This record gives sequence, structure tokens and C-alpha cells, in this order.
Amino acid sequence: MAIYDCSLEAELLTGMRLARAAIGRGELVVIPTDTVYGVAADAFNPKAVTRLLAAKGRERTAPPPVLIPGFEQLDALAEKVPDEVRALAEAFWPGGLTIILPARESLAWDLGETRGTVALRMPSNRVALELLAETGPLAVSSANLTTQPAAMTAAEALGMLGDSVAVYLEDGMAGTRYPDAEASTGSTIIDATGLLTSRGTLRIVRSGVISDQAIRDLVGADKCA
Repeated sequence: MAIYDCSLEAELLTGMRLARAAIGRGELVVIPTDTVYGVAADAFNPKAVTRLLAAKGRERTAPPPVLIPGFEQLDALAEKVPDEVRALAEAFWPGGLTIILPARESLAWDLGETRGTVALRMPSNRVALELLAETGPLAVSSANLTTQPAAMTAAEALGMLGDSVAVYLEDGMAGTRYPDAEASTGSTIIDATGLLTSRGTLRIVRSGVISDQAIRDLVGADKCA
């Protein structure tokens, strides 16, 4: 499988064209993000999402997050967006924060066993954002086999996922935006559904490149379970 070096204009144009076409056919694409490399599929194509989970060796009980190109998709995909979530998105998007919210019931997709939620993130990477702007929301999980560390380059992803992916886009080492991250190289994941209940709190599901303390400082320690 070919890797397209997006630092080179000719390869960027070719790689992006092939990536768009692959997504449209329901195939998988490896893309760079600001945290780790991700394997992407059309979020509204159930067969493509199933292919993504199979490539990683993952079950439907671990549905992939959805990457979005802009803030407007937050309201389009989430049923309700609390004020605290808007503040977090304004502070940390584009960037390494994934936010779990109730999904709109009208959405025609099947990401797995989500229990009516969706995990949303706007990444901070020019290649990812450009592709998302053209394809729309993508289901994206770390580009690795479930038992292996997350890929930090397209070559590492190729070594694990091989020909299960149609196109590999390379944009240098991932994670360099967060050299001082104390936790994993992945995004920080918060479950904000509790803000819409009587508890009125959010839960940090996974610590990552955005520190737990930064989240508490913004929303208030009393809002974090």
C-alpha cells in the first residue's frame, strides 16, 4: 500500500483525492491528527464502520469517536449541548479533547453500541481538517491493532493495518503539539451526558493530552465527578 507524504504538494493533492474517493466507496483511510494517527471511515456508512472495527480487531461494544471539521457540527450531531461543553470546545478545539454527548435521534448511522451517545472531537491538523471539510464527519479510531500502541506515523499504521486500509496519509510525527502532556498521547475523553441530569457533573473517562486539571479549572471542580 502507498503512503502519501502530505508535506509534498503533489502527493498531498493525489493522496487527498484518493482518500476522498475511498471514503465515498466505504473504504478506510489512515489520517494524521494532532494526537495520534487515526483510521477513518464514513460515519454514516454502517458497513464502513464495521470494516473499521474489524481492521482493528475491535468489538461493537467499543464504538469509534466521530471527528468533525467545525463547531457547527457539535449542534448538528448532539441532541443537547450544555454551556460547559461549549466553553470546553471553545477552549480546547481544535485539539485533543473528545466530548461524549447524547446523539441526535434523527441521525441515520450505526457506530456500534453507543447507548444513544456520540463522542465528538475537532482535531487540530491541517490534513485531517481539510479531508473532514470535504467528506463530512468521519468515524475515527486510533490506527493500530487493539492490542498494540497507537501509531504515531503512517508507516507505523501500515505495519499494523496493512491492506485493510485503502489510503495512508502521512504528515509527520503525531503528538508534537503536546510535548508536555503528562498522560497518554491520545485525546482526553470526557463524558458530558451527566451535565444534562440532576447530578449536573461531567466525568473524565480517559486522561490524555489535555490535563484533567485544565478541565476542572474551566468548568469548576464541583462540575467534575
